[in-house]
Amino acid sequence: MTERGKLSIKHWADDDKPREKLMQKGKGNLTRAELIAILIGMGNAEESAVALAQRILNSVDNNLAELAKLSVHDLMKFKGIGLAKGVSIVAALELGRIRREEDVVADKKKITESKHAFNALYAVLADKNYEEFWVLLLDRANQIIGKKNISEGGMSGTVADPKKIFKIALDNNASSIILAHNHPSNNLKPSTNDIELTKKIINAGKVLEISVLDHLIIGNDKYFSFADESLI
Repeated sequence: MTERGKLSIKHWADDDKPREKLMQKGKGNLTRAELIAILIGMGNAEESAVALAQRILNSVDNNLAELAKLSVHDLMKFKGIGLAKGVSIVAALELGRIRREEDVVADKKKITESKHAFNALYAVLADKNYEEFWVLLLDRANQIIGKKNISEGGMSGTVADPKKIFKIALDNNASSIILAHNHPSNNLKPSTNDIELTKKIINAGKVLEISVLDHLIIGNDKYFSFADESLI
């Protein structure tokens, strides 16, 4: 560990202190570890707040989506993280998720490619430890009307009822829908059940004249698109 890593942040030069750095240079100039250090305030006897924050990030390969999966009790396993600090980190990450979700809704995004659908659904699916099934509702112009949680499952699967999906679509006057669920394992390959369920929902949609435009399987920062892979 460097000498600076051992020192309390109060002994650092002002340009290196996360709070002062944010005020003087702007939030965009701070590293992830420095931003988390601001949340936790202090480190422990062996580490500064920044060094502790970096160790926490290293434990999840510097992936914020993986960090968001940690509970308060998971974070408290790190020396120097108590209940208050753990809650602060979890709350900050949840605010980030909510902001990303609200940005998409406020923009009433028009869906013209799978990436747009992924961006619209990422906030609700990317950091879950269990599977959830969602549907994205679109109007005739392919603009987002809303998104609805259809079901929640376990670590390895969830069930989606086509009747529930199309009731929600009809109640919201949706012209088309996009299906989505997550794979907590980050293995984005569709299962046989995923493929069969997609076909079943597509066929039901044809009867009701509600098109199924795509089905996304979402991991942390990546996704699989049935449409892009010509499976729809």
